[in-house]
Amino acid sequence: MMPDAEGHFGPYGGRFVPETLMEPLRELEIAYAAAREDPGFRAQLSAVLRDFVGRPTPITRADRLSHRLGCEVFLKREDLCHTGAHKINNAVGQALLLRRMGKTRVVAETGAGQHGVATATVCALLGLECVVYMGTEDMARQAPNVHRMRLLGAEVRAVDSGARTLKDAINEAMRDWVTNVRTTHYLLGSVLGAHPYPMMVRDFQSVIGHEARAQFLERVGALPDLLVACVGGGSNAIGLFHAFLGDPVEMVGVEAGGRSGRAGDHAARFLGEGAAVGVLHGTRTYLLQDDAGNVLPTHSISAGLDYPAVGPEHALLRDRGRVRYAAASDDEALAAFRLLASTEGIIPALESAHAIAWVAANAGILAGRRVLVNLSGRGDKDMAALEPR
Repeated sequence: MMPDAEGHFGPYGGRFVPETLMEPLRELEIAYAAAREDPGFRAQLSAVLRDFVGRPTPITRADRLSHRLGCEVFLKREDLCHTGAHKINNAVGQALLLRRMGKTRVVAETGAGQHGVATATVCALLGLECVVYMGTEDMARQAPNVHRMRLLGAEVRAVDSGARTLKDAINEAMRDWVTNVRTTHYLLGSVLGAHPYPMMVRDFQSVIGHEARAQFLERVGALPDLLVACVGGGSNAIGLFHAFLGDPVEMVGVEAGGRSGRAGDHAARFLGEGAAVGVLHGTRTYLLQDDAGNVLPTHSISAGLDYPAVGPEHALLRDRGRVRYAAASDDEALAAFRLLASTEGIIPALESAHAIAWVAANAGILAGRRVLVNLSGRGDKDMAALEPR
């Protein structure tokens, strides 16, 4: 499977980092390759995912929503994972790997706070020092997750540079890693960054798709017609899509359409104004930038989708036409947030609500089809978004 030996997904991916990080990345690549082939590591990972995270997560048929929309909607319930989102799958995998490597300190970035909470959780479980970088804009709109991280023993460092969101948090986490690389592992939360991160995070998240494929076949006796997932960096989406890439199943990734299609009003890397190929945070991919190559500001009501670039494997899947990418606006995501809560008794994360919004907006052409949506997280953290703006 992709990537190639240099970490390239076709023309995307790679390793564009300072020389000081080349050796740590090679060390991580070698350690991950050995762990992946080690039955003992795989057994340990499976045991923690089962006994601590609560895997496998179920598939729920959304009966009332299906009746409302006229298509069969199924939900892969990553919101039922311990900590409330899919982020814990990757956090567990990387934490077990870094302990195997003999490192004792973790730095991480977070936007919506779910990756930060997941990282703080596994560090508490394994007795690791944890520092989480978070933009002050995100800290204000995701205050409950800030409290959770601190309760779990993590140090949350506020980032007040740039737009004070996810991109800026990644910048600071990478600076910390460069400075303290001998003892520290950067626990990156999405399929971004330099090789081997896009491959490694995808592999740890692919448990979502492998479970879903087996569950759907057992329950329905056939594969879904369509998979839908939100796409920020893209870890929950590639986690679902990866197991189905060889199947005749359509796939849609839903980006953050924000307030409008104007630059600075959205985070739609494939569809919005300003989208072009460039390099950000160590990888070549689609990102939002101006004519001079400067990274543009982004906006989304969902902090987890508020990022100017997308994972390199998504870039290749888009170019090949294997996955179709669309966008849902802030208002559409809020409406879907309310819709799922009122019809199914499930409060989704605002990130996941973008995927529900796309299904609702396209219900007319989905009649009679089986649609599997990755419900990547729960929305407790997002209740403040319902307050008048």
